[in-house]
Amino acid sequence: MIGREESSTLLMLLKSGEDQGRLLEDIVGEFKSKFPPPRYFNACVSLALILEAKFLKPSQRLVAFAILHQVYSSQEPSSNPFSSLLVNAACDEDAEKYERAFILLLLGSANKKEVLKQSASDYMKSFDPSQYPFPQSEQLQQQFGVKALPEPFNCLFKSNSVKNVISDPDVPRVCDINSTGLDLQPGYKPKIGSGDVDETITGLLSNLSLEGLQPQWIRPCPPMLPVLDGELVWLNPDNSYDLLWDHGMCADTSRGAAVRELIAKALKGPLAPTQQEKVLFELANDPKLVYHCGLTPRKLPELVENNPVIAVEALVKLVNSPEIADYFTVLVNMEMSLHSMEVVNRLTQAVELPTEFIHMYITNCISSCENIKDRYMQNRLVRLVCVFLQSLIRNKIIDVQDLFIEVQAFCIEFSRIREAAGLFRLLKTLENNNNASP
Repeated sequence: MIGREESSTLLMLLKSGEDQGRLLEDIVGEFKSKFPPPRYFNACVSLALILEAKFLKPSQRLVAFAILHQVYSSQEPSSNPFSSLLVNAACDEDAEKYERAFILLLLGSANKKEVLKQSASDYMKSFDPSQYPFPQSEQLQQQFGVKALPEPFNCLFKSNSVKNVISDPDVPRVCDINSTGLDLQPGYKPKIGSGDVDETITGLLSNLSLEGLQPQWIRPCPPMLPVLDGELVWLNPDNSYDLLWDHGMCADTSRGAAVRELIAKALKGPLAPTQQEKVLFELANDPKLVYHCGLTPRKLPELVENNPVIAVEALVKLVNSPEIADYFTVLVNMEMSLHSMEVVNRLTQAVELPTEFIHMYITNCISSCENIKDRYMQNRLVRLVCVFLQSLIRNKIIDVQDLFIEVQAFCIEFSRIREAAGLFRLLKTLENNNNASP
């Protein structure tokens, strides 16, 4: 609990209570200066345990109770881990009355500071039992019970342990073997000499523990289970591994650097025909080059608007990539234009696109045509969308029945435009064919 040096310091503080001029509040203050806050609890637990013994003198017991209360006085009363001990000591009818009155003064709030401004000896000398009413234990428990912490759960095995401190039945309560006039039992001879008391208390403090002396719970060791084949393979691991040669090691990376440089230019503006052919040639020769060319989903709209042919080739190479869903999401949500429809149209002819992606793109195209305010730009975009839809329908990229109502409403809304009227006639023709087929 605490070491030998701390035990000597704690004993010195307890013995300083015998000095008539030493105030209790000064002793508490010295305790706080001698022990750092992390060691408060260990020291206070040691005090609580030796209070059960009969080595401490009356003045020393008062000092111990003052320390237990004042160390945690700055916190809420219910936060003091020794509130339960103080309340139980105040309820003990076998204890000395001056001791019970002293604890009641500490627990109360009226005369707490006045009693701490006295020495332990002066308090006991001026104590008058007639001035202190002692309520019944039930009343005390009810009055201070809210400040006491609940009793911890005690295991059945722990209840069988022997306490570190065992009271001597031949010595009266709060006995001081150095004093004369104590009513010891006839024929009693002190087992501890006056010179050994300090050494005994110091040794007791430095060897206290909360566990006590418990009987060993002896259990037989479990039997060894039989060792199965292959169970201890890890003792002799198989190190016969086949070495694989990395053919890309020390490879020429100049092509990748050139493609990255051209892709960076392609994001800012159209490339020259020779530059565009070089990018397409390198991507065709090395499909994995697309993962190292610097293209990301965030940069795709710029590539689509400036170089749609390169964007189509890059997306074809990325179609099996885990990130292709991110590229499709960006392509669907980007602003509709001739280049974006060109990219989607070429993709539908080169690879098999998800049906949800195509339907969402068509829905966004129709919505863009309906929301545009410029009449000229609206007519131009409607023509592009109608041509785009006719291409998808004739090439059987989409099943028109899935979007029949939405596309038909689009054609009726823009029936003034020739391409929309042509798309409407195509829808009617397909509808009649479907109805005529068995």
